[in-house]
Amino acid sequence: MQDLGRTLVVIGLVLAGIGAAILLGSRIGLPLGRLPGDISYKGKNVAFFFPVGTLILVSIVLSAILYLISRLRR
Repeated sequence: MQDLGRTLVVIGLVLAGIGAAILLGSRIGLPLGRLPGDISYKGKNVAFFFPVGTLILVSIVLSAILYLISRLRR
């Protein structure tokens, strides 16, 4: 049960770090959510937003970070 608690604490810290990075990124002008490829539609009574470009960028960055972590653990 202690392992589960530690895992949850680590996940919480990672999520807090990601949130802080997003907040800092928006303050320095990082255009997450407004990249080319992000789909945005605003109709009369409906709004739709799907950040395809942002998702691809985040996926590449996370893949690189996880790759580096796995290489360092060997």
